[in-house]
Amino acid sequence: MRQQLFPTIFRFTICIILAMLTSCSAVFAPPTPTMTPSPIPPTFTPIPTVTVTPIPSPTPIPAPARAAYTLNTMIDYDLHTVTVDEVIIYPNHTGQNLEKLILAAVPNLWSGSFALTSFSVDGASATYTLDGQRLEVTLPAPLLPETVTTLSMQYTLVLPFAEQEDPSVSRPRIYGYTNRQLNLTNWYPFVVPFINGDFVLHEPWYYGEHLVYDPADYEVNLRFADPASAPIVASSGLPEPQDGFTRYTLTAGRTFALSASRVFQVSAMQVGDVIVTSYYFSFNEGAGQAALQASADAVQIFSQRFGPYPHKTLSIVMGDFNDGMEFSAFFYLSKDFYNLYDYTPKNYLTFVAVHETSHQWWFEQVANDQALQPWLDESLSTYSERIYYETYHPDMIAWWWSYRIDFYNPGGFVDIPIYDGQGFRPYTNAVYFRGAHFLEDLRGRIGDETFFAFLQDYYAQGNGKIVTANDFFRILKTHTTIDISDLVRKYFQNAY
Repeated sequence: MRQQLFPTIFRFTICIILAMLTSCSAVFAPPTPTMTPSPIPPTFTPIPTVTVTPIPSPTPIPAPARAAYTLNTMIDYDLHTVTVDEVIIYPNHTGQNLEKLILAAVPNLWSGSFALTSFSVDGASATYTLDGQRLEVTLPAPLLPETVTTLSMQYTLVLPFAEQEDPSVSRPRIYGYTNRQLNLTNWYPFVVPFINGDFVLHEPWYYGEHLVYDPADYEVNLRFADPASAPIVASSGLPEPQDGFTRYTLTAGRTFALSASRVFQVSAMQVGDVIVTSYYFSFNEGAGQAALQASADAVQIFSQRFGPYPHKTLSIVMGDFNDGMEFSAFFYLSKDFYNLYDYTPKNYLTFVAVHETSHQWWFEQVANDQALQPWLDESLSTYSERIYYETYHPDMIAWWWSYRIDFYNPGGFVDIPIYDGQGFRPYTNAVYFRGAHFLEDLRGRIGDETFFAFLQDYYAQGNGKIVTANDFFRILKTHTTIDISDLVRKYFQNAY
C-alpha cells in the first residue's frame, strides 16, 4: 500500500504544481493532433490608376526677327552732353555659334566724346575691348543659332562742336552741336552685320559712308535736363508723349537719328498714312515748304514705282552744315541749299530732297555695303531724281541731265568702293552720275515696263536685306533675256 500510495501522492503534487501553469487535462489528456488552419485570403481595396501627366519642358522663346534697341536717354542741351542707358536684345540668325559680338561705337572716333561706364551680357559682367569705333565683346558662352542674348550698357556722350568742317575729312561733321542745333547720328553702339562668316565694320573714309546696318526695332525714351526749355526734336521715330518724357519708336529701321533745336520752324504734310515734316530755321520758310512739298511728292511717286514706304513719319531737317545725309525715316539737307533756293524746282534743294527721300527705298529698305558697293544705293537714288522730274516736271528733264549730271563731265567705273574714289568729285562722278547714265541706258535697252517691273522685284526681294551687285544682276536677268553685256563692260570694272 505505501508503495502504491507514493506514486499517487507524487502525481497529485505534480498536478497541483502544473495546474498553476496549465490544466491537468492538458497534462494528462492524450495529445491532440496539431491542426494548421487554412489561411484566410486578405481583402484588398483596389488603388485607382493615376495617369501622370508629364510636366512639359519650357518652350524656347523664338528668336525675334530683328535686334531690338532700347535707349533711355537724357540730353542736357546747354551742356551738350547725353547720358544713355542702352539695352540690346540680339538674336543670332547667323547660323553659326558666336563667341563674340562686334559693335560699332562711332562716337569714340572723337577724342573724349564717348565714355562707357558699364557693360554686361545677360546680367553678368562682360569682357570687352574698345579700339576706335570697334567695340568687341567676348560672350561668356557661345551664342547658339536662333537664340538670344541681352547686352546692357551705360555711357555718356560729350558732343563735339561741329559747325566748322573737320580738317581731317573733306566733308562736314554732322554728329555734335552747332550754335543752333544738336545732332545725334550713329550715336549709340550697335551690333554690325555678320556677312560671309564675319562681322562687317569698315574703316571711315574722307567721303562716302562706311557703315553697314542690319534692320532693327528702336525705342528711344527721351528726357531733357531742363524740361522747361526743351528744344523741338526731329527724329527717326514716331513720337508718343509720356509722363515727363517722349517715347519714339521705329520698326525695322537701319539707324535712329535725331536733331534738336530751340529755333526750329516746323511744317507738316500728310501723304496717305505718312506724316512728312519739315524742320528749318528762321528766314527759310519758303525753302522749308519747298523741301516738304518735293519730299511728299517723292514719297507718293516712289511708293507707286518701287514699293510702299514702310514708316509712319519722315523728317526733313535743315542741317547747320554743308551736307545732306540719309537716315531711317529722316534726312538732312544742307543750309546752303535753303539759302540758295530760287522758288523754282530747278535747284539743289529740290533734287537733293528727292535724292535723300529715295534713300528710304535704296538704303533703308534695300540696303547694301556702303563702303564696298556704294553704287547700289547712290546710283539708284540719283536716278530716282530723274523719275521724280519726269513725273512732276517733265519739261525739266533735259535741264536735270545737263545741270545735275553732266556738268562735271563724269567718268570712271560705277562699282568702285569709297576707298578707290580718288577724291570726292571723281568718286561722285563715277558712283552717282555715271551710275545714273547706266540706269538710263539699261532702261532704254529693256524698256519701261521691264525696267520698272525689275525695280519693284528688286525692292521686294531685297527688302530688309543687305544686297550685293550680284543680287542686282541676278534679279535683273529674271526679267529680261536682252543682252546687256556691253553696258556692263562700259560702266563696270567687274563682270556680273
